[in-house]
Amino acid sequence: MGKLKKGIILAGGSGSRLYPLTTFLTKQLQPVYDKPMIYYPLSTLIENGISDICLISKADQLPLFDSILGDGGKFGVQIEYRDQPRPEGIAQAFLIAESFIGDESVALILGDNIFHSSAVFGGAFRDFAEGACIFAYHVHDPQRYGVVAFDHHGKAVSLEEKPAKPRSSYAVPGLYLYDREVVRRTRELRPSPRGELEITDLNLAYLQRGALKVSRLPRGFAWLDAGTSSSLHEASSFVQTLEKRQGIKIGCPEEAAYRAGFIDRKRLCELILAMPTCEYKDYLVKFEAEIDMGTVIP
Repeated sequence: MGKLKKGIILAGGSGSRLYPLTTFLTKQLQPVYDKPMIYYPLSTLIENGISDICLISKADQLPLFDSILGDGGKFGVQIEYRDQPRPEGIAQAFLIAESFIGDESVALILGDNIFHSSAVFGGAFRDFAEGACIFAYHVHDPQRYGVVAFDHHGKAVSLEEKPAKPRSSYAVPGLYLYDREVVRRTRELRPSPRGELEITDLNLAYLQRGALKVSRLPRGFAWLDAGTSSSLHEASSFVQTLEKRQGIKIGCPEEAAYRAGFIDRKRLCELILAMPTCEYKDYLVKFEAEIDMGTVIP
């Protein structure tokens, strides 16, 4: 693994697009098929070698996250929690987590973003050294997202937030890598007309300095944004279909932790034994048995 060890999960916001589900439970704790949504971004970070994690959410929801994830020790990582008093843009996460970031590079993932085949991020995490790195994913409705456009040589030349007339069909998913300068650069941002510190403005600041790398995600990779009732249902259906077809789990932090070398087989078995009888446990029992068969390589 590379030097990038710190990661932030931004699990705040009002979740208004999921009303009335979010009247009693925050968006990132809603079920996506067989597990809470937060398992998916957590697994993505763990899979890519992130062992020091800061989870940001509303104060009244933090105890719920803590009851599910604890201090991260069961996954071989460290998790701390920070309150987001008011949602004021994605980039606000860096100001809230300033003391957590310190003088190190950091990854940021949005708590409602689900990635399949996230191993494709491995090289970016492993090789990250300075500047910023974002990703580009081809979509049919780019006007809903931050959009990156490229020149004829494949170099990123522009970034726009939810443009009415997108210059490309490449959206920027909710996973970003930044160097130690990210807090300072965030402080230099001005709130947008909607009063938020826009992540697109932060990325644009890096782009204008020639310090932004954009990596286009390949075909076969899947990015799901479970921020609306429809997309939440679609994400659940997608996960169910793939898990049933392939016999593997998406967003399983116990498996991710073992494969990343954060926990050993003994700890994995302890976690399995502590689970009630359920399909999730059945999967991990099968996974643990496959270690003996030599088909699982940490």
